[in-house]
Amino acid sequence: MEIVTRLHSRNLIAWAKDKPEVVVLSGDLSNSCEVDSFRDAYPDRFFSMGLTEQNMMAFAGGLAREGYTPFIHTFAVFLYRRALDSIEMSNTYPNLRVRLCGFLPGVTTPGGATHQAIDDIGVLRVLPNMTILETGDATDVESVLDVAQAINGPVYIRMVRGELPRLFAEPMQFGKARVLSVGDDLTILSTGICTEEALRVVQVMKAQGVSIQHLHISTLKPFNDPVVLESLTQARHGIITLENHTILGGLGTCVAEMMAEHGIGRKLTRLGIPDTYIHGASKRYLMHKYGIDGLALAQAIERALGQSLSVTAEALAAVQLETFHSASLSALA
Repeated sequence: MEIVTRLHSRNLIAWAKDKPEVVVLSGDLSNSCEVDSFRDAYPDRFFSMGLTEQNMMAFAGGLAREGYTPFIHTFAVFLYRRALDSIEMSNTYPNLRVRLCGFLPGVTTPGGATHQAIDDIGVLRVLPNMTILETGDATDVESVLDVAQAINGPVYIRMVRGELPRLFAEPMQFGKARVLSVGDDLTILSTGICTEEALRVVQVMKAQGVSIQHLHISTLKPFNDPVVLESLTQARHGIITLENHTILGGLGTCVAEMMAEHGIGRKLTRLGIPDTYIHGASKRYLMHKYGIDGLALAQAIERALGQSLSVTAEALAAVQLETFHSASLSALA
């Protein structure tokens, strides 16, 4: 599996070359959010706003009113906690073309509760006019800019950085899940960094005869993909969601709402960060401690099936992943 480093840094420069309306705002985190190279390449299209997130949202709204498309870059936790009122009054209420790129979501930072955006989706998805996208691999990071740019309104992008695996061959599509596996025992829906964990589990489970539908979700709002709805109706033993977010307000909540609205009578298991703040540690440690890694998913599958399959962390780590081609459920059925 290909591993790509600091992809957003290079990709943004190439993508924005013929888009003079695209400008970048940084909350004094240019290197940490991989826009230092953009600053050097296009100094007239870069604004260092300092640690004034509220002002940055208002400034971005003004730029959008004048025909620019501002891409705000800062840590996700600073973006939505410190500046929520400004996001609403300067971006979502006037429905402006502002793109909010939030880095270090959930357990991807060891910085503790002050730096961990564990409830950002839940907070921002209730805002009218807001679209929410989440990246999970290198291909997502490359293609999310095109997806966001095509949306006529504010967009929150849950961005990953640093060393990224390339899990998917095809680019992200707005409002459409990637179908990675088809089966009728269970349906698994994963998003962000958790999809790599789920891919390993699905391969191990299939070797033991478990039939699993696995979908990667990149659009959290709106949440109305008919492929997702179809996958929920086909799972004989239940549905499991896996996300790098609290179980309140994120992917699990989106799925629960869809199931309730359509009368889907299946058991739903939501794997995510429990209703608590988390402490600082490595990503791998935190994923295990808070039950959002592959082993936690394997155990949830065993509970749903009512049988022990003796899946170990070593077996999951030994799985060799390749780049996946996604397809619709009907094409794979």
